[in-house]
Amino acid sequence: MKRSINLFLVLLLVSTGLFAGVPVVSLNTTGRIYVQKTDIITFSTLPSKKGIEVKFKKGIAGKAIVIIYDNDKNMLRKDILSNAKLGKGYVLTSLDNGDYTVEVTLDKLVVKKDIHVYMEGQIKTFIIKS
Repeated sequence: MKRSINLFLVLLLVSTGLFAGVPVVSLNTTGRIYVQKTDIITFSTLPSKKGIEVKFKKGIAGKAIVIIYDNDKNMLRKDILSNAKLGKGYVLTSLDNGDYTVEVTLDKLVVKKDIHVYMEGQIKTFIIKS
């Protein structure tokens, strides 16, 4: 009886490790790590709801690069944030309707988010795709 309980506990521990949520990561030849979901870099709506805010987890320091691309992969804006712990907001109301990509690089970690800008009545709005 004691042996079967120990075996059950070992199997429970192993299965928990297998099913734990791990972000999808891919590594390219430049050594950059592309992550689809992370808690180090987050995207949220600005309080005015006219754009997005890129935030970094507390305790994270270093140089971050934020690049906004249009649907044709043309670079529209590039910001270098020397103090990543502050984060930064970006107003999207001047963009034309369509799809855009925001790429944030912090050291070798790269997070990309797709954004769709459109008119809702008379107001320019956007959706952050997950």
